[in-house]
Amino acid sequence: FVRRFLSLPRSTPRPKMRIAVITAAVGAGVASRVLASTKRKKKPVVKGAPTAWNRAIQRLCPHLSEPYELPWILNNGHVETIFAALFRSNPHLTYEREIITMPDGGVVALDTEASTDLPTEAPVLVLLPGLTGGSGDTYVQHCVLHAKKAGIRAIVFNSRATSDSPVTTAQFYSASWTGDMRDVVKHVAAKYPSSRIFAAGWSLGANILTRYLGEEGDKCIVEAAAALCNPFNLTVSDQNFQKWFNRLYDFNLAKSLRRIYKNHHHLFVEAAARGAQYDPERALNAKTIRDFDDAITRISFGWDSVDQYYAQSSSSLSVPFVKVPLLVVQSHDDPIAPSHAIPFDDLEANEKCLLVMTPSGGHLGWCASPDVLGPPWTDLAVSQYFSACLQLLEGTPIKRLGSHQDDRTTHSRTVLVQE
Repeated sequence: FVRRFLSLPRSTPRPKMRIAVITAAVGAGVASRVLASTKRKKKPVVKGAPTAWNRAIQRLCPHLSEPYELPWILNNGHVETIFAALFRSNPHLTYEREIITMPDGGVVALDTEASTDLPTEAPVLVLLPGLTGGSGDTYVQHCVLHAKKAGIRAIVFNSRATSDSPVTTAQFYSASWTGDMRDVVKHVAAKYPSSRIFAAGWSLGANILTRYLGEEGDKCIVEAAAALCNPFNLTVSDQNFQKWFNRLYDFNLAKSLRRIYKNHHHLFVEAAARGAQYDPERALNAKTIRDFDDAITRISFGWDSVDQYYAQSSSSLSVPFVKVPLLVVQSHDDPIAPSHAIPFDDLEANEKCLLVMTPSGGHLGWCASPDVLGPPWTDLAVSQYFSACLQLLEGTPIKRLGSHQDDRTTHSRTVLVQE
């Protein structure tokens, strides 16, 4: 269970908790099949400034506001989160992987579906998975397929160390760091000069994406974006992890961070020996995300404390500065990105933002009928949205800055990655 749920080793904090979680998850799987005929209708709520763009998006994207059906047994954020992680179908895509070297010597991996036969001028969608996530996650793979059906080339941006990408420096990634995203977008724009660039992110990836959009402002190369399950306020998110059942998510995500970290522990030990303030042993034994961030992440990115890191890395601060169309999709019962952290007023005040609130969905769940084991409800919403953006942007110049000559080293060796 835990290996598939957040890609972790088979371990939970306490035997009783393991039994409770497995029982709940298995029960959800069995009951959702047996009681599939007993469904409840849910209707998303769409909020945004009454602009011509937002009205056009809602007209062209009926899925954003149409009611959807959900088996009643999944009418709980925890159950839907766990059910999706356990039972969502795996498309088993094969990717072509490109390794990109960043200016500091670190590397990231960009994965594109190997069988994609789209024209070179097809629009490109850069995907940012959640914390410790990558191109192998089922919700990511389904989104890649939906994008292809819409004529959009999806490129999964695997952050440093994720999805088995190589690590060459004592630096991973963080909620605050947008440098890698900026370089990835420039690289993609140079590689596909005739394509419009879009982006979408989930969870931590949504936070990074929203921060990037705010920092770039009206100079942004990305012409439209979507953020899903964004935690928005990391201080609130940290506090939320300390609540009863949510501690399981915190523990498992920390364990996943440790799993990634231990393969590259020596780099941080060497950096600490040279004077960096890393705490490598604490990182190896981190029981919470906060522990790991305090031992490694805040040091890498120059924060004085983990609380300062969370407070100043929250993407809610960036929302007023977003200058390109941004679709925000959140679930009211998300146990990891709680609804009370959403900056409703700032989102509605920014005419570039459109907020869709679903009454259910959990975190990365959205298991709507008719196929609760298939792609999440958000896939069609996102593909409709970017198709609509293409239509509305027709006739406008493709955004680029200068010639975008790419001066980073690109390892063009093609690696096939089977998920």
